[in-house]
Amino acid sequence: MAQDIKEKIIRFYKGTEGEEAAVRMVDLAYQAQKNRKYKLTGFLTPFEQEVAGTIANSVDDIKVDFDGGYTGAERQRAAFCHNEFAGTPAFEISVIKAEWNGEFARLSHRDVLGSILSLGVDRDCIGDIIATKESAKILVDKKMADYFTNNLTQIGGTTVKTVIDELSSIAAKEERCKEIRATVASLRVDSIAAAGFGMSRSKAAVEIEADKVKLNWQSVKNSSQSVKEGDILSMRGRGRLEVAEIRGLTKKGRTGVLLKRYF
Repeated sequence: MAQDIKEKIIRFYKGTEGEEAAVRMVDLAYQAQKNRKYKLTGFLTPFEQEVAGTIANSVDDIKVDFDGGYTGAERQRAAFCHNEFAGTPAFEISVIKAEWNGEFARLSHRDVLGSILSLGVDRDCIGDIIATKESAKILVDKKMADYFTNNLTQIGGTTVKTVIDELSSIAAKEERCKEIRATVASLRVDSIAAAGFGMSRSKAAVEIEADKVKLNWQSVKNSSQSVKEGDILSMRGRGRLEVAEIRGLTKKGRTGVLLKRYF
């Protein structure tokens, strides 16, 4: 029976960006079921978190909790817990603070992530990266904290100083939301992205082609892909867009939509 469920879950996510995560996580869920305690994942994308929720709902006596180190974290670790486990799962998250001279270097989130990955670590060891003008706070697997402080000495060719910081030093993430009422020619992803992110459809199509747009946390395959109410669009560097309401056709045959853009 358990094998049938595992195969069904893996088959459901086959060919998606959650396939590899589903394979790993379904095994962790069954390990938690067997030892009646909990099993911890690495840091997950929002889509992988949805996969974790599906797995927990499919495996008897298992629930799932999430933590990314601070309120509002995008990348989070999942703990598959047995219903009989009476304790609190330890999510094993540390934060590394990297500092540099902001007068002479402008380092971005991409610079920080690239330098970390160049150390040969897996992406799921790294959570959110909160970058400012002259520092970055990097959420990491606690087991890797000392490794990062000892080896992350440069970012983008700039010398940096790294120390282990306190999780309590990270402020809760606050998002701004703007409601956008628009009419679109169709519910194609390029039309919705153009209306929500304030650009032409041709520009939205270029961004999609460059793999900068995700629909429900998965890469958009082509501009003609359809969206529905409740879907989430994200565009690199421009935030997230929720299709909050589809309001039907206007007299001119266009579709009215209510979008919520989060910054």
